[in-house]
Amino acid sequence: MTTPMRQALPRPARTPSSAKPPLSARLMRASWRNLPARRHRAGWEPGLEVAAADGSPLITDHYFPRAEGDFPTLLVRSPYGRGVPWSPQYGILFAEQGFHVLVQSCRGTGGSGGSFDLWRNEAADGLATVSWLREQPWFNGTLGTVGPSYLGYVQEALALDPPPELKAMVLQVGLQDVYSLFHTDGVLHLETALAVGLGMTYQHRGMAAFVRATLRLQRRIVTAQPLRGAYTSGLGQEVPWLADVMAHPDADDPYWQGAHPGASERRPAIPTALVTGWHDALAGQTFDQYGRLRRAGCDTSLLVGPWTHTSALQKGWPEVFAESLAWLRAHLCDEPSALRPTPVRLHTGGADAGWRDLDEWPLAPAVTSWFPTPDGHLARQPPTDDAPLASVRHDPAAPTPSLGGPLLSRTAGARDNSALEAREDVLTFTGPVLTEPVTVLGPVSARISVATDTGYGDVFTRLCDVDPQGRSTNICDGLAQLRATAAEPAHLTVPMGATAHRFGIGHRIRWQLSGGAHPRYARNPGTGESRTEAKEFVPVRLTVHADSALLLPQETGDAAQA
Repeated sequence: MTTPMRQALPRPARTPSSAKPPLSARLMRASWRNLPARRHRAGWEPGLEVAAADGSPLITDHYFPRAEGDFPTLLVRSPYGRGVPWSPQYGILFAEQGFHVLVQSCRGTGGSGGSFDLWRNEAADGLATVSWLREQPWFNGTLGTVGPSYLGYVQEALALDPPPELKAMVLQVGLQDVYSLFHTDGVLHLETALAVGLGMTYQHRGMAAFVRATLRLQRRIVTAQPLRGAYTSGLGQEVPWLADVMAHPDADDPYWQGAHPGASERRPAIPTALVTGWHDALAGQTFDQYGRLRRAGCDTSLLVGPWTHTSALQKGWPEVFAESLAWLRAHLCDEPSALRPTPVRLHTGGADAGWRDLDEWPLAPAVTSWFPTPDGHLARQPPTDDAPLASVRHDPAAPTPSLGGPLLSRTAGARDNSALEAREDVLTFTGPVLTEPVTVLGPVSARISVATDTGYGDVFTRLCDVDPQGRSTNICDGLAQLRATAAEPAHLTVPMGATAHRFGIGHRIRWQLSGGAHPRYARNPGTGESRTEAKEFVPVRLTVHADSALLLPQETGDAAQA
């Protein structure tokens, strides 16, 4: 049931805290450039205790403008502690712009009481925090939410049954679907699972402890056999939610019920701004949510930059902060002057890179098919048969390494794939030198016919841009697991994510295929056994057939030029 908004009551006199925000936060704040001018000095009231839905204390820091007047409030709930970067990036910056800001540690994290249970408590604890807010003399009844990653997930949880005070949300590289964060087609995102476990366990314990745990994970966990339970030696403790995530690869498993609040048809139309990057691990979720909200008639906007999950909050922060501030001022302060005129702004990479404003996303360009040939080329002419074309041997005991792409870590993003493509366990098919530019704008996919000699395997597919010097740069990619025999190839359509990229004159389009990308994805043992339980690995030979195709959404006019 939605709680009715209480009637305004006389507010008792308030004596604001005289404390300054932490020195580390102030130093980080001073390092940023190209941000909107500060309107107020920021005050800090740390260590407040807010009762969670089960009565556990949620440790909360209150940032506020040092000025007279009523100001709206922003709620920022985090499982990663309340210090750097959350303190300067959300507490100080938004308080300087005229907002009260609550930065709160989720249940069982960052000193808050109770136990952390991935996603299950966030809706109830968010509502409990709003109930506490209603009793604060400085709360004027207008609430917004903002934050990245899991700090975006807690916003969607609150929006399932939103309090009437909630007027706007900003999800920056935000999590929507917990299952899809950790699995694709039943395949564990190993590197992501370990990164999230590491962050939730160590980020609030200081940099030294975080680095030591990272090194332990790199040494001990990535190649462990079996994978199940091996993370404990790296993290130094049991992490029950992580063990559960690794043990439930099936999206239809009852374990995942309720893990995707943004997909609920009951979600009210709270005005929502969405921010992502082309190499953000959560970009696909963001695009899906933008489509759902638009179809539901929700006031929503989309910003897509040339960023990864982390660089959006670093290199991209001036754009992300300005976008977020404009959205919150428009919906919480009735100041819409800084909103852009179109709902979509995205950055096109490659040749003539730059920002584009669009009325919709995705567009509907013609999808063109590029076919592999026996000599390693990529051609527009369809094959005359579906015969075996090329094969590659993938050894899970010495797996094809992952390189760049949409990850949570700092290793994400565009990388030179030349060394990777020189490996014997990687296939490439390369198009002709372009005499006219080709713009790919929208969701990319691959239609793959592939057989395996063991009956089990994975296929990793990637689109690359090869420049005149031979540097091959990854644009987007995807993976699927398969079950097939040499006699009967499997026919798969593999989503490879969306992009906006312009292949320039003199460049070439390349399609890269392999049997995995480790440690981004957990190794397929080649036996049909669970990836987390397997103790033995069998090499797999993958055979690609001629009726496979790379499917590119090319902008109007490009198809004919290619």
